[in-house]
Amino acid sequence: MRGPLGAVIGRYPSSDGSEQMGSIIRHNRKCRDLVFLVIFIAFWVAMIVNSSFGFNQGNPLRLTYGLDYKGNVCGDKHAKGLHQLELKYWLNPNQVYLSGLKDNQFKLANARSICLLDCPTPSEDSLSWVCDYPEGDIRLSMDDWIDRNYDYYEFLTPEMRNTSLQLQGPCYPVIFPSVNVYWSCQFIARPSNVSLRHWQQMGGVNINEDIIIDKSIHRSINSRSSVLKRYMADIGKAWPVLIVCGGILPLFLSVIWLLLIRHFVAAMPWITVGLFNILIIAVTMFYYLKAGWIGNDAISPIIGEHDPYIRISGRELTHLRAAAVFMTFITVVAVLTSIAIVRRILMATSVLKVAAKVIGEAQALIIFPVIPYTILAIFYMFWFSAAFHLFSSGQVVQNDCNLNCCVYDLLSKRVNCDRCCGYSIHYTPHIGVAILFHLFGGYWATQFFIACSSTVIAGSVASYYWARGETSPEIPFLPVFSSMKRLVRYNLGSVALGSLIVSFVESIRFMLESIRRRLKVAGTTPDNWFGKAVYHTSRFSLRCIEWTIKSANRNAYIMIAITGKSFCKASAIATDLIISNILRIGRVNVIGDVILFLGKLCVSLSTALFAFLMLDTHRYRSAHNKITSPLFPVLVCWGLGYVVATLFFAVVEMSIDTIILSFCQDSEEHQGTAQYAPPLLIETLNDQNEMQRLTQGPQ
Repeated sequence: MRGPLGAVIGRYPSSDGSEQMGSIIRHNRKCRDLVFLVIFIAFWVAMIVNSSFGFNQGNPLRLTYGLDYKGNVCGDKHAKGLHQLELKYWLNPNQVYLSGLKDNQFKLANARSICLLDCPTPSEDSLSWVCDYPEGDIRLSMDDWIDRNYDYYEFLTPEMRNTSLQLQGPCYPVIFPSVNVYWSCQFIARPSNVSLRHWQQMGGVNINEDIIIDKSIHRSINSRSSVLKRYMADIGKAWPVLIVCGGILPLFLSVIWLLLIRHFVAAMPWITVGLFNILIIAVTMFYYLKAGWIGNDAISPIIGEHDPYIRISGRELTHLRAAAVFMTFITVVAVLTSIAIVRRILMATSVLKVAAKVIGEAQALIIFPVIPYTILAIFYMFWFSAAFHLFSSGQVVQNDCNLNCCVYDLLSKRVNCDRCCGYSIHYTPHIGVAILFHLFGGYWATQFFIACSSTVIAGSVASYYWARGETSPEIPFLPVFSSMKRLVRYNLGSVALGSLIVSFVESIRFMLESIRRRLKVAGTTPDNWFGKAVYHTSRFSLRCIEWTIKSANRNAYIMIAITGKSFCKASAIATDLIISNILRIGRVNVIGDVILFLGKLCVSLSTALFAFLMLDTHRYRSAHNKITSPLFPVLVCWGLGYVVATLFFAVVEMSIDTIILSFCQDSEEHQGTAQYAPPLLIETLNDQNEMQRLTQGPQ
């Protein structure tokens, strides 16, 4: 009977025929790359301090709702009486008109605004009013004010009525219909003739009726910063979708895939390729549905019921259409690529059989990824919460304006021209740095946990290879937990270094891509053929470097688990082994990696598809919980699904790579003939002519 597997190399004969203890997996290890472990710990302390700043200064409601003339956030439960009042409404239509003129210095942020429960519409037979919050001599509670449709004009003194007719408050006429666009009441440039006639008969000042009054608010609502805030708010509102589709569902699907690869290894490559094509086409179709190119289910910036003849579009719809076009291109390339590799699937089946056998021998590998998955889930809950607060941090300060915006103050009982400017959220450069630091920290932590998981799996699989199933007192009881113990005790510094390198390169690539987009928008990209060639070659080279580093890191983690060397030394050993055996293992390993990559995409695409379905329910289409676009929540679920799949698929991925590198090391130790390789692996790697015949077919 097969004994427990351990983390010590089996005994193998030396070149002179005697048996000696090998030097692959050692007991006498030392802690490596401690400096980078200290840096990682210090970075985590800085992450906690940085997040504390966000929790103290941020308010996620700012991502969705606007500010009133007192600087309160609409819908904020801490602001007196505003808990249910989520809509921002601009009281003075002439101020809105002035803010839309190109040659006028008046800004919409200084226009007088309050928070309401719904957007006012003109009366059909009289003149309706919307008045300031009840204060001073206006003896009404906030609830009574809401019940009266925000109108207490009948209680005003003659002086107050006169200032109201001058559009100085405290009451303002409802001349234009308004509609709820992203929780702000946007004016529709169709003034009510009845209301306008009553206003003129009462002696009110002239009200501008130009289309500018419509465009001014829409331009503010549709600004880049406003759209980015709404995207962040969408992720916050869709947190149940993120938990189900980004956490639970990929866990379930990944475990099922591992069980299937264990028991139906011959069919899984075919199933994976076919399912991948179906899923990517389905996700692309959902993008088309939400973009309005198929059916009548396009997203709308208008929240709640409205006149169907009102047509308002936003950046969110434009972004969805761009995503649909991009997904179409990706789908075409993916389908054609999958067709091209069909003839190589037999090669993938052979190498996956080796991994399936390893999983069958060390069955704890299937459930081990639950441990890093749980740690990552706890980390992401903290990270996302801190991200929302950081994005919404900043100080609410009154604008500095020297404009004539006098309004009637109910508390001082007079027209006040001193402090009539509006409020804005002031963002400092420190907040931008804090957000970038937080994003980098999240990516580094993710890479670190994935690297830890990969190293533990590599150590467990190496135990299987080198012990060769022989019972030995030197073999620990459980290979997985033994490998975890070695990681925590000796190798955390090396893992921190490897994950830092990947995170740093990825961040550099992201910044260069951002600069490239800005240059493209500014029209400063090179025009001559040489400049364009250098421009595109640099992008391709950077992606190649990124892929090479990720691949080298994965192999370095394997040699760290086997030899206990430092990251740089382990990476050099792995690279030397691969280069020496590239012709022997190259084709087999690459096609196996392709199938595993498609498997990860299948899991993540399934999460994206289910996220679309969940976001299409009434909960996320109603007013309070409505998301402005499914784009960001779906992308986040997609990314989380891919991370979870990576944790679980690493069992197969690292099993294959560890077995192959161990095979190469075994061959090096024994003059080209591996002594510890399983028969199935020897058959897969040595019978290249038969493999070539099977994959290429008759000529």
